[in-house]
Amino acid sequence: MLALIQTIVLALDLYWWIIIASAIFSWLYAFNVVNPRNQVVGTIGNMLFRLTEPALRPIRRFMPDLGGIDISPIILLLALFFVRQFILTTVAPLVI
Repeated sequence: MLALIQTIVLALDLYWWIIIASAIFSWLYAFNVVNPRNQVVGTIGNMLFRLTEPALRPIRRFMPDLGGIDISPIILLLALFFVRQFILTTVAPLVI
């Protein structure tokens, strides 16, 4: 059971970094730092979008319009942090 908990925590940590990479990529894309016509850049952007959008879309539906600022990745990162800490502090001691 401990191996399952460690695997879940690892998956949460990996998804954490994917969300951060997606946010940084969106900034680079918005400020024309990367070439959107480049096939590699397009593939990376599409992959990051497909990995993060299913989790960010429900958050964006309930968020008020803040102009051009999107804080949904921050809210998702806070939720992932809460789930990770809940698993490590509440669930894991019950298993060990």
